[in-house]
Amino acid sequence: MTSFKGNFVRITFITLSYLTGTNATLCHHNQNQLCNSLLIYLLEPPVQVEVTGRRGDNVTLPCILRVQPNHYKIKWTKLESENNGRQNIIMISNANAFKPYGPVGQRASLQRAHTMDASLMLRHLELGDDGRYRCELINGIEDENIVITLRIEGVVFPYQSKHGRYKFNFHEAMQACAEQDGKLATYNQLYKAWTEGLDWCNAGWIHDGTVHYPIVHPRPVCGGKLPAGIRSYGPKNKDNDRFDAFCFTSQISGSVYYISGSFSYDQAVLACKRQSSELALVGQLYAAWRFQKYDQCNGGWLRDGSVRFPIINPRKHCGGIPEAGVRSFGFPSKTTHLYGAFCYR
Repeated sequence: MTSFKGNFVRITFITLSYLTGTNATLCHHNQNQLCNSLLIYLLEPPVQVEVTGRRGDNVTLPCILRVQPNHYKIKWTKLESENNGRQNIIMISNANAFKPYGPVGQRASLQRAHTMDASLMLRHLELGDDGRYRCELINGIEDENIVITLRIEGVVFPYQSKHGRYKFNFHEAMQACAEQDGKLATYNQLYKAWTEGLDWCNAGWIHDGTVHYPIVHPRPVCGGKLPAGIRSYGPKNKDNDRFDAFCFTSQISGSVYYISGSFSYDQAVLACKRQSSELALVGQLYAAWRFQKYDQCNGGWLRDGSVRFPIINPRKHCGGIPEAGVRSFGFPSKTTHLYGAFCYR
């Protein structure tokens, strides 16, 4: 048995970088005086902020003008290291028109709480919305911009193929996470999970095509005498190299519940169906554990054929592991009549 350890918008204080001018001068937190002198039209926020939301939330990314030019445009862009083309533009707006771009643009609008407000409103956050966003004022050669970070609050979970350890290439890992109501985690998401106690000895793909594994308690079989931290294999061949996956998910709109019984897999499917539900996905169970504090001491079937159970309050007869987490019995034979069912509706 293995174990993972580990409403709406919040604004927290962090280090934030601002970009301004046609030469993209980088303004760090210790260069405030310089940044203030360079920013003419956009207001540097009085505090440095990270906007945080969960899947399904509505959030506002702040961008305020302090001087309004006669003729200007506002352009919001999502900054992604993998893609630098037009597809990253969310919207372009002037005084008379608003033009959205791409799938994010369809969920975006300007707040316009007042004439100097260019803040971006994003509706119904999705897992892929996590990242850095640039608000750019276009005014001829005097273009300025600031960068805001949006962090989706969620949970990282390791995921392994039913065929055993290290069976996914990168593309298969992406698909596996998607099938379990998640996406491949970013490095920042994996790092945050490690700071919260994620300790996992198997290496897994993450979003940028690199491979890592987080260790809280160093031991000989997991990197030897190296100190605690994120072990990294770096970039690997996305087609040929094979590892597990680190998936990321966030809050769910429905609920997970348990049906007691000694079911085979097929019987568990029918038990959920009789209650107008379906077997839960692994990501849905982790989300219920993380956000709904779901605690159930009995193992239950999930849709991928695995058997797991979530523990918030550890006790001896519920796995015997002192930390909270989602316990796993792996992928038993589907004809086994030992487990209940975790349903989702």
